[in-house]
Amino acid sequence: MEDIRTKASANGHHVKIGLNGFVIARDTEKEAQSVLQEIIAKANPDAVKGFQHEVKNAGNASPEGEGNWAKSSFEDLVQYNDGFKTNLIGTPQQIAERIIALKHAGVDLLLLAFLHFHEDVEFFGREVIPRVRELERQESRVIA
Repeated sequence: MEDIRTKASANGHHVKIGLNGFVIARDTEKEAQSVLQEIIAKANPDAVKGFQHEVKNAGNASPEGEGNWAKSSFEDLVQYNDGFKTNLIGTPQQIAERIIALKHAGVDLLLLAFLHFHEDVEFFGREVIPRVRELERQESRVIA
């Protein structure tokens, strides 16, 4: 992220960093990990391997010669753009803490995906977002 910001700044630009993430928020970490394993187990191996092959080919044309997904595993590529790598998988508190850690690392925006859109987004809004806001309030009190 710093490399991107440095290059942008050198050219008179300011950029914000967005990160793709797949959220699996459950009451327990065990439940969340179980859902993750089920998603991976149900993935179409041919489709994932085909995608892996194509992104590696596309990466060969990039300036660094490998592209964004060169080091991605089969499991990483089940969710597009390495969405599992953000590790937004676990309890609402764990996910809230990881969101704050990503913010500290320089992420400005999270583009989130969910398995069961309606139910999972509702759960995320009810259980995760208030925890993120509370962690942000706690940090602002420490800084002030």
